[in-house]
Amino acid sequence: MELVKELLDILACPRCKGPLGQSGEDLVCPACGLKYPVRDGIPVLLVEEAIKLGEE
Repeated sequence: MELVKELLDILACPRCKGPLGQSGEDLVCPACGLKYPVRDGIPVLLVEEAIKLGEE
């Protein structure tokens, strides 16, 4: 499911406040190297739920 561009424009990484991009079903913070899941179309922007890129 692709998130609406307007939503991506206002979402920010909860850790560094940087912009997020979409990678498949997930949201990715390139600055932190964290991937946040999207469950049932709802972004889960909790640092505790994030996965480090490369550790999938």
